[in-house]
Amino acid sequence: MTRREAPAWRLVATLTFAGALAGLLLVFVFDATQPRIEAYKEKMLALAVGEVLGSPSDVETLYRVDGRLVSELSAGIHDRTTDRVFRGLGDDGSQIGFAIVAAQPGFQDVVRLIFGYDPSDGEILGMKVLESKETPGLGDKIEKDRDFVGQFHGVLAPLIGVKSGKGTGGPDEIDMITGATISSRAVIKIINQAIEGWSPLVTDYGVEAGE
Repeated sequence: MTRREAPAWRLVATLTFAGALAGLLLVFVFDATQPRIEAYKEKMLALAVGEVLGSPSDVETLYRVDGRLVSELSAGIHDRTTDRVFRGLGDDGSQIGFAIVAAQPGFQDVVRLIFGYDPSDGEILGMKVLESKETPGLGDKIEKDRDFVGQFHGVLAPLIGVKSGKGTGGPDEIDMITGATISSRAVIKIINQAIEGWSPLVTDYGVEAGE
């Protein structure tokens, strides 16, 4: 008995239905998991803020709106899509500094980091890489090398990258990682440019707040 082949329209219809079903499943999974992913990212960010500011007693989230910092957003403005900075406060309510998130291309991909900054004297309070895909064993040392990361505590901005062991001991110098100078320079550039953009706002905020 000769086996009849399915008509072409039926094959097309079946493939179309399967593709549509797969698309709907992807949308469903994305919608179901996205809130958890965002919540996890916010939790990790909050921990990083505390780390680069030295465990402040309180943290105030400020948003950049129309060239100034505000603590509350107007209706219709989403907090996740608005540039924000985190202000750390001590036990007595005094300002410790600001935690700033910034990102730029590194050697292989975008490097996203957070750093603490005291605008009163230009001091960097700490640095932590949040996202990086730099070369394992080399570029990824910008987040794993404790000696490199530790340099970003107490150094003064703007930062200057120097070859390891070739610096003069200046308060603005960062010894770059041998074999990963591009990634090291990327971190320094990210911080310097972020400070350049945020400094006028964070410097003036205390004055506007009456502090």
